[in-house]
Amino acid sequence: MSDFDCDLFVIGGGSGGVRAARIAAGYGARVRLAEEYRVGGTCVIRGCVPKKLMVYAGRFSDAFEDAAGFGWSVGQPRFDWSVLKQRRDAEVTRLEGIYDANLIRAGVEIHPERAVIEDPHTVRLVQSDRRITAAHILVAVGAHPVKEPAIPGGELGITSNEVFELESLPERILVVGGGYIAVEFAGVFAGLGSKTTLLHRGAKLLRGFDEEVRDALGEAYAQRMDLRLGRTLQRLERAEGGIRATLDDGTSLVVDQVLVATGRRPNVAGLGLERVGIELDSAGAIPVDAWSQTRVPSIYAVGDVTNRANLTPIAIREGHAFADTVFGGKPAQVDHRLIPTAVFSTPEIGVVGHNEDTARACYGAIDVYRAAFRPMMATLSGRQERVLMKVLVEPESDRVVGVHVVGHDAGEIIQAVGIAVTMGATKADFDRTVAVHPTAAEELVTMRVPAVTKRPVGVG
Repeated sequence: MSDFDCDLFVIGGGSGGVRAARIAAGYGARVRLAEEYRVGGTCVIRGCVPKKLMVYAGRFSDAFEDAAGFGWSVGQPRFDWSVLKQRRDAEVTRLEGIYDANLIRAGVEIHPERAVIEDPHTVRLVQSDRRITAAHILVAVGAHPVKEPAIPGGELGITSNEVFELESLPERILVVGGGYIAVEFAGVFAGLGSKTTLLHRGAKLLRGFDEEVRDALGEAYAQRMDLRLGRTLQRLERAEGGIRATLDDGTSLVVDQVLVATGRRPNVAGLGLERVGIELDSAGAIPVDAWSQTRVPSIYAVGDVTNRANLTPIAIREGHAFADTVFGGKPAQVDHRLIPTAVFSTPEIGVVGHNEDTARACYGAIDVYRAAFRPMMATLSGRQERVLMKVLVEPESDRVVGVHVVGHDAGEIIQAVGIAVTMGATKADFDRTVAVHPTAAEELVTMRVPAVTKRPVGVG
């Protein structure tokens, strides 16, 4: 390895790249990292962290309203977008500084510029036009939002990148999309007081989630905003007082902002992959094996650029596993089959394991335990909200193969439940767990009789 300038060169300073760099350096590797924008990547700079802070802000409107039912008189609340933006941006800057400091403390040399691949062991720093050789190259450049499909006037819309740059709260906003990002931002803006329209081409939101979860979110959002399903955006154009959005049914609406959240694509343009013979897959991602290794033995890739499971914790695990394997002498692979996840919509969603349809396809027979109820908070606040909890059990083994929660703090709940499901907990394990009362989560361990026993098609 002494023939190279470093043992590892990481292209990309997001969650996966930073974790890989720090762990590899901890094993004694000479590590360099290039990041052309800001260290921290999508999650810290323009994704999970600032978005979650906005989610918190949007939920205070419900809290103020609920307080009256408990005897509080709080007057007329007033929201100031500029205060939220200033404090949110300051927190992002603080976290960026921590990421930088942790890399430096670990002994990683940071290059604040773009890097591209020249050959299997060489990267070029574009701005300074320097070439650096490395025994191993790790690509961790993430992905970027796209406005697809292209439509006339599409340039008038913004993406989840630019939404953090808005200087004022839009009075009227159209959000286009039906995935994580679209439903989360629609919930944020509705909570902050914007007249919000959520437009999705599908019949339900959150494709791939359990059907009952999708139904529950759709019902809740139909009460919180103008929800338009089964419709597509045809064109955008400047209009007096805003942007006119015309839909496929001929109707139109005038809004102040259009947020397009219809997908993301890997950041592979101009990276130099073609020089080393790495061909992209059908999604434009870098193909890798279970060790995150590309077809070029010295080049690896982790995170969203591989399009395996596009979640920050997965990128971190992949980066850590890569460093353990290549530099720590501890071969490690990441299991992408069982991933707890949360959608920070309002109501919140937490999921681990299979949805009902997938579970049935995998196991044939499935017992479905379900609880749907009004949460205790709503009994005095008067809010018409519901909590949904589902536990899916494979009857032969009694193993819990899926848990779905819709309601307050679902993400917090599913993190703890995820431990049990990952360990292979059975329904009997759930049943013998003492309930924490009074909580919503106790329903997960008090459901005794299946609401539905799903058998294979044509059986039973």
